[in-house]
Amino acid sequence: MILTVTLNLALDVTYRLPGVDWDGVNRVTAVHRRAGGKGVNVARVLAALGHEVLVTGLAGGPTGQAIEGDLRAAGLPSALTPIAADSRTTLAVTETPVPATTGGPIARGPGEPGQAGAGGAETRRTALFNEPGPEVTPGELESFVRRYEPLVAAADAVVLSGSLPRGVPLDAYATLAAIAAGKGVPAIVDADGEPLRHAPEGRPSVVKPNAEELARAVPGGGPAEGAQALRERGAEAVVVSMGSDGLLAVTGEGTFRARMPYTVGGNPTGAGDSLVAGLALGLVERAPWPDRLRRAAALGAAAVAAPVAGDFDPDVYADIHPKIIIT
Repeated sequence: MILTVTLNLALDVTYRLPGVDWDGVNRVTAVHRRAGGKGVNVARVLAALGHEVLVTGLAGGPTGQAIEGDLRAAGLPSALTPIAADSRTTLAVTETPVPATTGGPIARGPGEPGQAGAGGAETRRTALFNEPGPEVTPGELESFVRRYEPLVAAADAVVLSGSLPRGVPLDAYATLAAIAAGKGVPAIVDADGEPLRHAPEGRPSVVKPNAEELARAVPGGGPAEGAQALRERGAEAVVVSMGSDGLLAVTGEGTFRARMPYTVGGNPTGAGDSLVAGLALGLVERAPWPDRLRRAAALGAAAVAAPVAGDFDPDVYADIHPKIIIT
């Protein structure tokens, strides 16, 4: 079983429409509402791949109830810790594909924001609006940690990902990763800002920033130098998503690059979470690093082709997986 931790759970709302008029009235053509947050997206992908998962995190208020209800409807097992404040809502506004008239596609790799076209045939844009999340009390966080300890002890791996709600210490992921390490359970951390800077202190098996997050955490050097700096602080391996340049992995076994054969057009929301799901599977299966990176990169690209976070296009995955170049 892979345990996913989402301390800042959300109800994800996705609006799809042909184009956005920021000064006028917009009529939405399709709406998707479901439980979200990075760990939930990871769990959805893992479950779709046939792996046992358990979703943990903090949930409260009417929005928290909606999140729990959607997890049940999706068949995703959960063990959520209740809080008094209402959980957050996130909004993604996605412009549906329109014919590309001039120019070529803008290159993007798995899990990176921006525009891209598959073979130049279409382009699509997405704007994200993320609420900060609820205020969590020290007692509520203590309740979560007490529940987390036996759950992580029974897991094959744990994924710690996403933003932290207000009231949660910035070193929370380092603390949770250290608890997992003490029980012999490998941890993956996918975070930004101060939580990312602190994460290596918990000695996680993998830290997964994108290039911009890494540059903020370790300013003044390139991706390879920044990744090595996080390793020196305690992370066993660092995997960096680098947009059109693919993935960079700095590990105890060497440095690896995964290069994408082509760009995929669509919605980038949640693509990085699919990438993390692939890394988690590789960790559990003890797969060689080239195999881990190839699957992770393919899942990230296939998620871009899916309309909502937590899904991936199996046809895109099957096509792009064998074409990814590992050096």
